[in-house]
Amino acid sequence: MAARLKTRIALSTATSLALIALSAQPGAAAEGSWWPFPVYDASSGTPTEAEYTPLGKAEKAHNICVLFPHMKDSFWVAVAYGIVTQAKAANVNMNLYEAGGYENLPKQISQFDDCMASGADAIIVGAISGAGLSQKFAEAKEKNIPVVGVTNPLPKDALPAANYVDFVAMGGVTAKGLLAAIGDEEANVVTFPGPAGSGWAEDFNTGFKETVASHDNVEILDEKFGDSGVAVQLKLIQDALQTYPNMNVIWGTAPTAEAAVGAVQLAGRPDIKIISSYENQAMLDSLNRGEILAFATQYPVAEGAMAIDQAVRLVEGKDVMKLAQPKADVIDATTAKDLNMELVLAPADWNPEYSVTAE
Repeated sequence: MAARLKTRIALSTATSLALIALSAQPGAAAEGSWWPFPVYDASSGTPTEAEYTPLGKAEKAHNICVLFPHMKDSFWVAVAYGIVTQAKAANVNMNLYEAGGYENLPKQISQFDDCMASGADAIIVGAISGAGLSQKFAEAKEKNIPVVGVTNPLPKDALPAANYVDFVAMGGVTAKGLLAAIGDEEANVVTFPGPAGSGWAEDFNTGFKETVASHDNVEILDEKFGDSGVAVQLKLIQDALQTYPNMNVIWGTAPTAEAAVGAVQLAGRPDIKIISSYENQAMLDSLNRGEILAFATQYPVAEGAMAIDQAVRLVEGKDVMKLAQPKADVIDATTAKDLNMELVLAPADWNPEYSVTAE
């Protein structure tokens, strides 16, 4: 963000170089540095601090079918990187399918049917809608096909295993980052949480609003929900710029922040601060250039890897963490250098693999 803050947010040369190096690392040595991974074990309903370490190779080459909402951005590419890396480590077969967007629930339902019909031993799903897939979850249970939820939230006890961040807490993390940056300055915020009905968008928004609620210098002017595509978010931002001339903070999805960087420049509003509720490669690049204030991470690479391990454990009847929740962190100019970026983004030179064949 080319924003004028009371204390301008800028990366030091050393931090910039560290971020560039981390974002470009190949994944050859990744596995060894990933584990154990700190999580909250929320299996009992009460999150407790724990560590996650996957099994070694699976007992046999199980067939695992993976469903994503889309592969439009580097966030889901990061989840895919974790899926592929751990599938190879476990020596299982994996096929990944994406629905093309959050508006395509019928396609994801059809893909779920295809997974069951293809003889999958387990299904991993980044659900477009947990409620919308509830019937398919029940059908898979009847067929003794274990299903693991990854990244996106699900209704309580919907599946035998899942991993996703506490989205309310993650929204709160970004709010704390904003509060620390503005001090006593007034913040007039429009939030752009993401697609309505996704569950995660609403929870992100709730966490952000609850955290700033007690601060009189922060006002939420409006909430604008919409698909997490840059084009949709750009239109919402342009509308907000016209409707709320006193808006000086844009908070929302990573595509929101992507769109906002150019939109505020064109509008001649370098005073507007931009903060993202989650991560992708564009967020890292924008932070590196000083275009955004911060972004949050739920460590999507780790989520993908844990999902494969959870699936293998379920198929083999082994102990499994029913709900593993990564600990959300905020990444800004001061914290970026201390985080394991291998678990945040796929290597810059990695191309998505939609299929893994066991050796």
